[in-house]
Amino acid sequence: MNAIQILGPKTNPTVSLSRFHPLPTPDPHAPNSEILIRVHSAGLTADELTWPELYSASNPMHIPGFEISGVVASLPSTYTGPLSVGDSVSALLHPDRGKGQADYVYARPEELARKPKCLSHAQAAALPIPALTAWEALFKRAWSPRPIPTSGLRVLVTGASGAVGSMVVQLAKKVIGARVVALASGAKHGYLRELGADETVDYTAADWERGVGMKSVDAVFDAAGGEVLARAWATVKDDGVVVTVADPPPVWATDKGAVPRELEGRPGVRYTYFIVSPDSETLGKISGLIAEGTVKPLPVVEFSVDKAVEAWDFARRRGRQGKVVVNFVADV
Repeated sequence: MNAIQILGPKTNPTVSLSRFHPLPTPDPHAPNSEILIRVHSAGLTADELTWPELYSASNPMHIPGFEISGVVASLPSTYTGPLSVGDSVSALLHPDRGKGQADYVYARPEELARKPKCLSHAQAAALPIPALTAWEALFKRAWSPRPIPTSGLRVLVTGASGAVGSMVVQLAKKVIGARVVALASGAKHGYLRELGADETVDYTAADWERGVGMKSVDAVFDAAGGEVLARAWATVKDDGVVVTVADPPPVWATDKGAVPRELEGRPGVRYTYFIVSPDSETLGKISGLIAEGTVKPLPVVEFSVDKAVEAWDFARRRGRQGKVVVNFVADV
């Protein structure tokens, strides 16, 4: 089968396409819980080439890929769930297993959701990481276990035009009803207004924090990291929250004893960092929001599998518009 492989060390990875890769086999420790998927499309996340799971013993051939859309090819004999052979599905594969950028991959029921009929496989493959990350940031991290404020909520989204950011913009506006401030380059402001952003601020401005307003937002959802995150702290209220999913994570996310230096004298500000996990139920909910027209799918840039190396080169470019997807089967 076709499979994308990463050759070389994590410090200097090289993308390669294998045309004669062996078919996958189910996990010997859980053979009756894995569903074989014929992959039609796989989403690319540039940073995943640095993720340690790609280089672990559980993935000796170093096949990337955690976001897929495809068709159920076979089911274990003991399966009693709702899926049937031939059903179209999408999934976020668990990072310890991955291997989605290939003609076939095994997935587990808790990773799989039905693909909305209104989406192509390419559009569906672009959805899992951005959509699930945005949902978790908003509904499970920012205010939980407190209830989400029902009125007067104003939030800042950094990296707003990226895949994760644009999903946060939409869910914050259309599901929660917040007033959304989107931070992005000026060229992306029109796109963000179409998604529902109430205010747009250019991150290249020397004093963009003042454009947002000092201590003026209830929450910051950061998908940019680095200097942008360092400056965004000034915009959050003294009783607000900062949620970041940026890669690489800030020091305080990996050092339990560290505290953001920007919070000196501001003990009321909460902050958190997380890495998203598979969640078929939530992926199904978001798919439903897209099917009903509440949320727009992400723009995608498609490459055929024979252009996989070029696809990865493009995916690693900063500032591009659209999520990169490799098609293993051409949609008809």
